Amino acid sequence: MGESPHDLFRITVGTEAETGRIAAAMGRVLASGDCVLLQGDLGAGKTAFARALIRSLAGDSDLIVPSPTFTLSQSYDLPDFAMTHFDLYRLGEAEEVFDLGWDDARADGVTLVEWPDRLGPLRPPEALEIRLEATGAGEEQRQLHGVGGPAWAPRLEPIFS
Repeated sequence: MGESPHDLFRITVGTEAETGRIAAAMGRVLASGDCVLLQGDLGAGKTAFARALIRSLAGDSDLIVPSPTFTLSQSYDLPDFAMTHFDLYRLGEAEEVFDLGWDDARADGVTLVEWPDRLGPLRPPEALEIRLEATGAGEEQRQLHGVGGPAWAPRLEPIFS
């Protein structure tokens, strides 16, 4: 039986650039086998976070990182591991994720998932969930709230201490 998720961090950022700095810092603690779930309403900043994370891991701030809204997944061969970015907004049934290479992506690298609620019972219990929410205080101001198992706490502590 897995442990219940813990609150790991809660931070407010004022700009997309600040969101990008947090994403880059988080990228430095990721390892093959990790799964990061980006939860939030439309316009909450999930894709901006994903782009910043992927660009930082690639070491290329100009890398074209298309949103996989229509393709549902996009893979990247990064220096330290492979990453598959899933956008499950248009997914019909949770099991359809297997047609997108879910098993291979989970086994071979890091998975980054927008709209993880579409996974239903396939949602990895060990995943790090980052909930993004527009605060309304400013056009780009967001609250980022990290939730995950206790194994994430020591990995994230240097970023949020």
